[in-house]
Amino acid sequence: MELSDLLNDALARSHLDPYALPLDEINIANPFLFHRDVHYPWFQRLRDEAPVHLCPDSFFGPYWSITRYEDIVKVDTSHDIFSSEPAITIGDTQDTFPLPMFIAMDRPKHDEQRRVVAPVTGAENLRHFEPIIRERTIGVLDGLPVGEPFDWVEHVSIELTTRMLATLFDFPFQERSRLTYWSDVATAVPGLGIIESDAEREQVLLECLEYFTGLWNERVNKPPKNDLVSMLAHGEATRNMPPMEYLGNLVLLIVGGNDTTRSTMTASALALHDNPEQYAKLKANPDLIDSMVAETIRWQTPLAHMRRICKEDTTLGGQTIRAGDKVIMWYISGNRDERFIDNPDDYIIDRPDVRKHLSFGFGIHRCMGNRLAELQLRVLWEEILSRFERVEVVGEPVRSISSFVHGFTSLPVSLHPIQK
Repeated sequence: MELSDLLNDALARSHLDPYALPLDEINIANPFLFHRDVHYPWFQRLRDEAPVHLCPDSFFGPYWSITRYEDIVKVDTSHDIFSSEPAITIGDTQDTFPLPMFIAMDRPKHDEQRRVVAPVTGAENLRHFEPIIRERTIGVLDGLPVGEPFDWVEHVSIELTTRMLATLFDFPFQERSRLTYWSDVATAVPGLGIIESDAEREQVLLECLEYFTGLWNERVNKPPKNDLVSMLAHGEATRNMPPMEYLGNLVLLIVGGNDTTRSTMTASALALHDNPEQYAKLKANPDLIDSMVAETIRWQTPLAHMRRICKEDTTLGGQTIRAGDKVIMWYISGNRDERFIDNPDDYIIDRPDVRKHLSFGFGIHRCMGNRLAELQLRVLWEEILSRFERVEVVGEPVRSISSFVHGFTSLPVSLHPIQK
């Protein structure tokens, strides 16, 4: 079947009633379910009727879906049974374009490489970053049109996250838009506008490698600095990486620093618009910003899933998973599991135990940039509350066509200033 036919079939299937299908015909990884924001009933059915669910046939091959909170935690922390190698998404091109990266490695190599770059988001660096983040946030917000519609994704979410990424890499600031482009290419579904084929993705990412190889060569012969390229170039576990492993780790760090924060910045504006009683609560008590940020990260779940490969025959939820089977942890479903979270579909900014969400993962692969993402969101809303009465959504959000990146490509808004 041609790619265009596959996409048209997937779009048509996203309009089906999930309760009208036999369980073995449910393919929850259909990207159009997420684009159309209709995926939640599909996950509800799986959580209720088949929490460990085998999809026997899909574009990505057969795979198991893990949809309940506690089962996801079990898989995510059972590193001896479920391997991260060779990839962490349901679809990958490891056979034709292998991109090893430390998040898709097991111990000990995972720990050795992660340890090299982890200090970039450590407590000391966060204290250094906060005034930089605040200055840039103020600059972006003060440059926005007031009372006129504009795209929040383009002018706020992308702009702020790309500036932060450029800082983390010590990337030429005037060329920072390249980082957004490479991130989008890395996660794009071919045939939907950003790239037309996997071959085009490979070409663009090799251009990314060429650019970053130049930065590596500049920094490897200089004293170590506190940016990601310098850390990789000088790190004991990373300084002799082959080129494709370097590219894999770059893609990991670019996507991890871009898509997650960008999606949550946009989701926060949408959620607070759609839940005015929660926004009133926030304005009355700005001390709730940290809690609101954590609730937004749960409610949105910016990366919908992570993948594992079963290393040995095992049993989970009464199902036998065989060695070599692909296992998908659907964080986006676990974060709406009513067995663990009360009223999970509601957006409640003062929710008890608000940080007990799955969005950052568990175990050795827990997101190393989680505190930096929370810091960026906290600063953003501190500055919004000091200058705007509200952020009004004035059009329909456009969501990403992806079963991995749960985000937005557009959100029309209008700003209402505080009346002095």
